[in-house]
Amino acid sequence: MLSVDQPSAEPAPMPKEQEWAAGPEALCPGWLEDEAPDGEVPEAGGDADGATHAYELLQSALRQEGLPRTLDRSAEPRTGFGPLDTTVCILGSPTAFLPVLLEGGTRCPGAMVLCLSPTWASRVPSEAIPGAWTLLLSRGVSFEVGGHSALETFVPPRRANYVTGTFAPGAPESSWVGELARDLDCPTGGSLPLACRLEDPVGTRWVLATRARLPVPPTLAFVLGPRGHVPTETDAPGVKLVRLEDPQGQEALVQEEVGSFLGGTAMEPYSQVVVRPSGWRWRGTDARSSHGKQEGAAVARAVGARLGGLREEDSVLLEALVPTARLPAPPPRSPAPRLPMALRICTLVCRAWGDRPQLCQVACAVGRAEAPVRHGAALPQSLDSSLQQWGVVAPGQRQALATRLQEAAEAAMAALLAAEAELSPEQRGGARAHTDILGVDFLLTCLDDTLELVALSANSQRCLETCLLAEAMGHAVGQPQGDVPQLLAEAMLHRAQRHLVEGKDILLIGAGGVSKSFVWEAARDYGLRIHLVESDPEHFAAGLVQTFLPYDSREHRRDEEHAEHVAELLRHRGLRPHACLSYWDDCVVLAALLCQRLGLPGCPPAAIRVAKQKSRTHQHLQRCRRGRPPPAAFAVPCRRLRGHGDVERAAGAVPFPAVAKLEFGAGAVGVRLVENVGQCHAHAARLWRDLRDDADHPGIGLGWGNAMLLMEYVPGTEHDVDLVVFDGRLLGAWVSDNGPTRLPGFLETAACLPSCLPTERQAQLVRAALQCCVACGLRHGVFNVELKLGPAGPRLLEINPRMGGFYLRDWIREVYGPDLLLAAVLVALGVPPVLPARPSPRLHLAGVMCLGSEHGEVLGAGGGLETLRALQGRGLVRLNRLFEETAGAGEYEEPWLSVACGAATRAQACQRLLGLCQALGIDSPTYPVQHFLSHFK
Repeated sequence: MLSVDQPSAEPAPMPKEQEWAAGPEALCPGWLEDEAPDGEVPEAGGDADGATHAYELLQSALRQEGLPRTLDRSAEPRTGFGPLDTTVCILGSPTAFLPVLLEGGTRCPGAMVLCLSPTWASRVPSEAIPGAWTLLLSRGVSFEVGGHSALETFVPPRRANYVTGTFAPGAPESSWVGELARDLDCPTGGSLPLACRLEDPVGTRWVLATRARLPVPPTLAFVLGPRGHVPTETDAPGVKLVRLEDPQGQEALVQEEVGSFLGGTAMEPYSQVVVRPSGWRWRGTDARSSHGKQEGAAVARAVGARLGGLREEDSVLLEALVPTARLPAPPPRSPAPRLPMALRICTLVCRAWGDRPQLCQVACAVGRAEAPVRHGAALPQSLDSSLQQWGVVAPGQRQALATRLQEAAEAAMAALLAAEAELSPEQRGGARAHTDILGVDFLLTCLDDTLELVALSANSQRCLETCLLAEAMGHAVGQPQGDVPQLLAEAMLHRAQRHLVEGKDILLIGAGGVSKSFVWEAARDYGLRIHLVESDPEHFAAGLVQTFLPYDSREHRRDEEHAEHVAELLRHRGLRPHACLSYWDDCVVLAALLCQRLGLPGCPPAAIRVAKQKSRTHQHLQRCRRGRPPPAAFAVPCRRLRGHGDVERAAGAVPFPAVAKLEFGAGAVGVRLVENVGQCHAHAARLWRDLRDDADHPGIGLGWGNAMLLMEYVPGTEHDVDLVVFDGRLLGAWVSDNGPTRLPGFLETAACLPSCLPTERQAQLVRAALQCCVACGLRHGVFNVELKLGPAGPRLLEINPRMGGFYLRDWIREVYGPDLLLAAVLVALGVPPVLPARPSPRLHLAGVMCLGSEHGEVLGAGGGLETLRALQGRGLVRLNRLFEETAGAGEYEEPWLSVACGAATRAQACQRLLGLCQALGIDSPTYPVQHFLSHFK
């Protein structure tokens, strides 16, 4: 808690000085109308739809940013836009989203399109969703790299994949924007009905109080009949609703309710109240009156007077005047009197990756206490400087308050989104309409010597403009660009790409086991049509896909033949997939061969073969000696072992201790540290005896044969780097750490994400992984690279030319948001996925692997697995089943499942995980979890 050390010496403000705190409309009644450029107002007669005026406003805004005027290319129509082109359409105001448009133009040149007039777009019945509409753009302003923009015409009209715009109720363009965006078949970041609901303080405060559990100003609201914007329930902490069938003749009821409210416990800390009309129509007005709490009769008369003109969409609010906290301040520098001031805290929150609320920015405004602090009427400043100005001197207190504010703002958006999800499509303005950006205003007050954040209201656009203004002001004094435009542009582009993959036909090679079960749920969520080629005709996924094509491809040394047969199956079925991929280790070469035959994007089969065969990977890299450093610097001496005669020759090139493992192996099965030639002979003899073909241990690469390799042992810590690469360009990378293995085996024991390493060491790993992939010809896909990091830098262990396995997709999605599966689909479609430019972890995860030999009894018969499932249902652990039953035995055993705990810090996550493992018996003298986690520091 943040405590006030001593009471302020400033006198408490007088009632009229407190009037600014009457409520959200007093704090943020709306922006001033945009002025025409250079102070000139164009004649209305020649600009019936406002497009000319809006276009000139855009030029004025670009000029203020030092950017070139929009290039008019409308005389040369753009053609060739197809179903795989990303189009984010912004409707309405040319300035509200300008920084987002500019950022989006840099990330995806040409994808962001500004529509300034209803004549620039049209609606046609959707071919995909009955009753919905597709928005087609015949004209728009598109944005490119470097702040360049162009006015373009599109022939044929360009289809929008995502739509948002100026939905602010009462804005000049809101009516045509709302009409164009209504009932679309693509994701829509808001709507006019949603904006009206959001800006209605009655319903918003009820949601914030009941669902987000946030303090709100004590409020008594009088509404008419079954008003749709407010909840049917009437009880909420700090908010009471009184429904009136007829506003006339209600004097007795009003007096009773007002008296009960003024004398209630919620009003005890406050001495002043305000009466005002409320609803979106009243945004920006000062129709209010303030009163002392003891003036019950006057308050009741004021409420009655307002009820006389009440409409169904309006309400009359009686609410407490909540004053800003008065904190100790340093002695004044001059004897001049200090006037009482007011502080408004504006937060901007967006629906980020994984549909999770993310605080984008905070901006504060300060003004005289007797006058409202309006959005757009006071220049914004940072939270930290505002708190210092207010007397919060200790950095720890300011940081704690900033953390509380983030939690409150994100909780507010989560609650509002949850309430919004319960509305009908008609109430939302369309089945695909959802609020993606909103602002929440807070007040910092003081209760019982403790600073308290009070949630005042929400809005659809005003906080966006305030926060973007704060950032633009920073640019003028040399501050680097903040994260707001980047976060919002990424969110919009990501939603557009999610819509872009809907209905696409994906040829998937290999279903995998239970560890890949997430694929089928994800495919349904993304609207993918999966056509599955699988060797097991009884596979459980047969009923979960659009088309099931049983075909035995387990003998992968004949993949050329398999590719021809599968292509023939597709021709026979009349299937023409948009993309082909595989996340199953055995099938990556077959998938590459099919991409080549079908003319689909993907890596050359030769590149996949180089990466798939481990000794060939290192030997190829050792010949790659161009670059700084060259890829050869990351390769490790190794030799292939096809028989015992190769062991002696390998020993002459690879120093001991060394690592002996399967050439095409997966899951670390059969990997062993050998100290000398004799141990290598013995291990090879056992492995060649026990693991001969795929039937001996399915899924570990024996369909490629059981050849082995001997490679030099690399000291250091082990790490996974998961990469998204498009046309040789790195789009995303995530580094995770592995705990120590139990030598002489190399089975994974523990892991953590994000990495413990310093940023520069992570950068070394990412650079090494990318250079190794590109040098092998892997320029297009999602890859998993395993490396060791020692004092001399990274060394490659192996490249997996497919999406990371085990828990990696789940963890990366939980910690950072992006989905590797969706990224792999987009790359396979030939679309560069939009990923976070500056990924920031939301939490830390630490996990431990469980083995059937070590934990089968305690987790099975002991009931531990059911306990873990129950904890997972409550969100306390992350449980990733890797096999339905325990896999393998002895030195060929594979991990059975992964158990992880998350927390705000790595230390807390490890502590929670260790406690859980000790309680369930996962930790033991033979499986020391504390030792496995001790490396994560």
